[in-house]
Amino acid sequence: MNTLRYCLAVALLAALGTSFALAGGYQLNEHGTKAMGMAGAFAAQASDGSAIYFNPAGLGFQQGIKALVGVTPIFTNNRYISPGGVVTKMKKQTFLLPHGFGSYGLDNGLTFGIGVFAPYGLGTDWPTDWSGRYLAVKADLKSIYINPAIAYKINDKVSIGAGFSYVWSNVKLNRKIALALPTRPPTLLPDGNIALDGSGHGFDFSVGLLTMPAPELSIGVSYRHSVKVEYQGTATFTNMTSLASLFPGGTGKTTLTFPNNVFVGVCVRPIDRLTVEADLQYVEWLKYDTLKIDIPVGPTAPAPLNRPLQGPSASPKNWDNTFILRFGAQYEFDEFAVRAGYIFDKSPQPSAVLEPMLPDADRDELTAGFGYQITKEISIDIAYQYIIFKNRQALAPENTFPGTYKAKAHLVGLSIGYAM
Repeated sequence: MNTLRYCLAVALLAALGTSFALAGGYQLNEHGTKAMGMAGAFAAQASDGSAIYFNPAGLGFQQGIKALVGVTPIFTNNRYISPGGVVTKMKKQTFLLPHGFGSYGLDNGLTFGIGVFAPYGLGTDWPTDWSGRYLAVKADLKSIYINPAIAYKINDKVSIGAGFSYVWSNVKLNRKIALALPTRPPTLLPDGNIALDGSGHGFDFSVGLLTMPAPELSIGVSYRHSVKVEYQGTATFTNMTSLASLFPGGTGKTTLTFPNNVFVGVCVRPIDRLTVEADLQYVEWLKYDTLKIDIPVGPTAPAPLNRPLQGPSASPKNWDNTFILRFGAQYEFDEFAVRAGYIFDKSPQPSAVLEPMLPDADRDELTAGFGYQITKEISIDIAYQYIIFKNRQALAPENTFPGTYKAKAHLVGLSIGYAM
């Protein structure tokens, strides 16, 4: 064995602490196409099944049997520009974000509902030979929330609601490991590879209040508690040549805390058929300060190191609490409705920890939507959302992988509703 090869492997293993970071910054809020068309400014309306996500109190104003199912394809386009001007394009990807809601409202003011949605997801897929391959190549995150809820309409002006979620999540990650012989100059060997595959689960709860002090005014407030997801999976090292015996892989564990979310919305109806809403969404990322990965301690390397190269690691994140501003409007005709909106989404990720596994940035987002009541019972909603990520620069020496990230995304939503 050789010292340089050991050191390169150790440096890559220390970076394992970033491996599950994808879950944090890829929060998704498009869980109903009517709401999506209005930029997610929906906490003070919550007038369809997506109330289970935005504000469970909205169920209290929904009587009878209701169902809402749909999907939102997400098309991403990302690139990295090195300090020397070399452009690396991430492979274009398409993700499907499903949602499904059902509710039953009784005459006594109680409404029961259940929702299935995926508020954390997406991924990255960089070329296998790019300059950042030792930090990130491919990542894929999935999460599913199963969320029963209940609401009670106290009177014609006030409703309260609550729910809890069972959360399941899976993440798959892949990156390269640099290997070399200690010649002068060093003789580079083919890259090694590490793959991580883990799943976990947890629980959260949500509460909400919706009040309509006047026919032309409604105010909504909701809170979704953080959830700890305990991941367990396998770490597999391949193509490690003579180092293979020192990196047996094995079962790994980590815990992520998805953040608390608070929605506050005010909805007004200034003229007949026109609805306008403004929301503030507060996201508590501050708890995401350190990420610890627990993997088995490997065999002890021979002299001169005399210590294991595989073992637990920790990585600082130091994310900030942040907010999202949402503004949406809807104008109704007879069977038709048109919608539009704007979102400002502030990134929680400091520049010092900006990384290709999760190159996050402040976002400006534009939305448009259309609704049509096909029959008395059946409706359809379509929406489009364009996300413009502001250029994000990582600077040396505070960031060990400097460069500029550029990104944009297109979302197309479709929901079909049923009510009787």
